[in-house]
Amino acid sequence: MNALTFPAAFRWGTATAAYQIEGAADEDGRTPSIWDTFSRRPGAVRNGDTGDIAADHYHRMAEDVALMKDLGVTDYRFSVAWPRVQPTGRGPAVQKGLDFYRRLVDELRAADIRPVATLYHWDLPQELEDAGGWPQRETAERFAEYAGLVAGALGDRVATWTTLNEPWCAAFLGYASGEHAPGRTDPAASLRAAHHLNLAHGLAVEVLRAALPPSAEVSLTLNLHAVRALSASTEDREAARRVDALGNRIFLDPVFHGRLPEDLVEDTAALMDWAFVRDGDLEVIASPVDSLGINYYSPTVVAAGTSRAPSPWPGAEPHVRFVPAPGPRTAMDWPVDADGLYELLTRLRDELPEVPLMVTENGAAYDDYADPSGEVHDPERVAYLHAHLAAVHRALADGVDVRGYFLWSLLDNFEWAYGYGKRFGIVHVDFASQRRTPKDSARWYADVIARGGLRVPHGPGGPGGPRGPRGPRG
Repeated sequence: MNALTFPAAFRWGTATAAYQIEGAADEDGRTPSIWDTFSRRPGAVRNGDTGDIAADHYHRMAEDVALMKDLGVTDYRFSVAWPRVQPTGRGPAVQKGLDFYRRLVDELRAADIRPVATLYHWDLPQELEDAGGWPQRETAERFAEYAGLVAGALGDRVATWTTLNEPWCAAFLGYASGEHAPGRTDPAASLRAAHHLNLAHGLAVEVLRAALPPSAEVSLTLNLHAVRALSASTEDREAARRVDALGNRIFLDPVFHGRLPEDLVEDTAALMDWAFVRDGDLEVIASPVDSLGINYYSPTVVAAGTSRAPSPWPGAEPHVRFVPAPGPRTAMDWPVDADGLYELLTRLRDELPEVPLMVTENGAAYDDYADPSGEVHDPERVAYLHAHLAAVHRALADGVDVRGYFLWSLLDNFEWAYGYGKRFGIVHVDFASQRRTPKDSARWYADVIARGGLRVPHGPGGPGGPRGPRGPRG
């Protein structure tokens, strides 16, 4: 049997987000976030689901850490709920909220699991949205204050910090297409939100550097798009350029080069003049980070044409058509294509050779369920994960400095606008009883971690062993 072995120091993790798992929506001083409000809007979330209870992690945290210990993960990436710590987005912290994260971090450390804290995973306090939300500069300033509160409470026990998770989604799904909270459809506001999210990141980096020991790692996580033109035609390549500017370089250029993409400014000139970018903003945004997190699920294929409206692509939508990629698909109807992850990692190696990378989310939703014996078999997820970890190994072999992989997600959870209808977890959650059942994929991941790499069997079978699906390419 062959094996794909990863470096000894490679970090094997899993990830979650506060609103998706915690529940306890009105306990211990927590007030509504934009997702609490949005999920109550008729038609916003499938089946009218909310995160009020979710996976009840707030009350079952110790059980969930024990599951991670059994898996053997070295790292756990969680997010802090802003309205649990600073309910109005202003003023002092609520100590009961901070105490929950203190207990979580202590439990992780006792299990020999490295805590990786994300400060923002989309749960803006509703009071800040009522004051204008991310399109307003003040929200970035309030975020920096909040970062200082959390760092002051956890800085002695958390060594790895992420400022923002997927600001593209927060800006453009939240303020342009309205698919996510707060559900606004204002293209110009979404572009202002993107800039202020970048500014919030830079301001928070400055605060974290001042509050944390020099050994602490500070990072940012982006859902970069593996953009492919449908053809080599000039028109299709132009469509890909527009999407790359709005999906990738709107964050990469300010954060790592201290500049706005000139073509993005031109593409969006009909919507705004970017006059809200003040002197000094780009220098703050470019405050150095220690690593970059990459979230990847599927590639983005585009051609010349027209996309739907309202669109999360302001300035691109009159010129771009999104094309379904070929091949198998997940329950989210997302194409399965591990080559896209390899493409992103090698692109970043070439463009940002000095920046270490972490795959901070990667996983798949499938329609798995507990069978009569109580077991959950998910061979499609095992095949997906195997293919994408093989792509990471291939990138490592080609000189990409990838330091770790965080599987999304530990638990089945509240999947944003899809409610509880989509399951990403390697641990099945019966939401009626809150019973946790590790799926086959959990046992497979535990084996990968224990081995420090992937088994690649000869002949029939595949990544899941004799019962598993046929092995992937690569």
